[in-house]
Amino acid sequence: MEKLSILDKLKEYDGTTFDISGDPRKEIGAALVAEPILSSIKNQLTEVDLSDFVAGRPEEEALEVMNIFSLALEGSALRYLNLSNNALGEKGIRAFGALLKSQHNLEELYLINDGISEEAAKALCELVPSTDKLRVLQFHNNMTGDVGAIAISYIVNHSPLLEDFRCSSTRVESEGGIALAKALGTCSHLKKLDLRDNMFGIDARLALSKALSAFSDLSEIYLSYLNLEDEGCIALANALKESAPSLEVLDMAGNEITAKAAPALASCIASKQFLAKLNLGENELKDEGAILIAKALEEGHGQLCEVDMNTNLIRRAGARRLATAVVGKLGLTLLNINGNYISDEGIDEVKVIFKNCLNVLGPLDENDPDGDDYDDEGDEQSGHDELELESKLKGLEIKQEE
Repeated sequence: MEKLSILDKLKEYDGTTFDISGDPRKEIGAALVAEPILSSIKNQLTEVDLSDFVAGRPEEEALEVMNIFSLALEGSALRYLNLSNNALGEKGIRAFGALLKSQHNLEELYLINDGISEEAAKALCELVPSTDKLRVLQFHNNMTGDVGAIAISYIVNHSPLLEDFRCSSTRVESEGGIALAKALGTCSHLKKLDLRDNMFGIDARLALSKALSAFSDLSEIYLSYLNLEDEGCIALANALKESAPSLEVLDMAGNEITAKAAPALASCIASKQFLAKLNLGENELKDEGAILIAKALEEGHGQLCEVDMNTNLIRRAGARRLATAVVGKLGLTLLNINGNYISDEGIDEVKVIFKNCLNVLGPLDENDPDGDDYDDEGDEQSGHDELELESKLKGLEIKQEE
């Protein structure tokens, strides 16, 4: 039956694509049966998906199966190769050595959740002969670290057509972040950048802000959980404001951003009129920052779909201003202000603002009206706070007009 499983996949072969991803029934015998068939059609193949096809197998067997497929497909001219979810590590990368060494036309390469360690990243850099045509390169949920990131940066530096780069949750810190940022600065065609969940230090944050000036076509940027803090956020926001005119997604969640960075962030957001999704959740913007962000979103932004400001120590004034700023956006599907310190009266006000589209207002089950940063006096003075903040916003508007 296991041999039939792979053979059935071969029967589904459409002339250019071979997909055996997620097949739960695989063994060496089945691979041996498939090998001559694959060898006979490899010159026609342009897309191969081998994701999750040996995960969970004993290491020795998995490596042998990888080697069989690698030799069978050696010499093919692939544009798409997906080896994700196979716990490859360095041994797995080298088991696919024959296949990787023969690829000169790759446009998309996926190595997600593959145990890509420092040594595995070095092996990949060593084995792939050319990335001149590479448009998509995705590493996610690997243990690459700084040394591995430096190896990956070499690949990026030799991928002038790169449009989509994902290196999220890869344990990259300052040294690796700097190397990646410098390499990305050569990728003038970049449209999507995802570096989430790494520990960039201050030098890496600043290096990345310098690289952003090259990204005139950038449409999506994911920088959440990068330890940006205010200094990193300000540098990146200022850089983004001068580039990426068609930005559609901006994600800076979980970066300990406070109201100090809000003017720069708001100025950047105001300049991004094609913005569809904004995620600033799990920061510390408070009312002052929230009102500045709301003001930035008021004018234009006709394509806005989602705004996430959860868990930001926001109270009544900030919540009301955010709601008022976005409720009229025709395409809006979500305003998330959960996990804040909004009073019961504030919640009622927000619900009244969204009375004709309550489904757009996200859940409020984690809101804490008695939160540490909440007090009755502050809530009563919220109107005064908004007036005081308007003076700060005038400076923001003048900067936009220049």
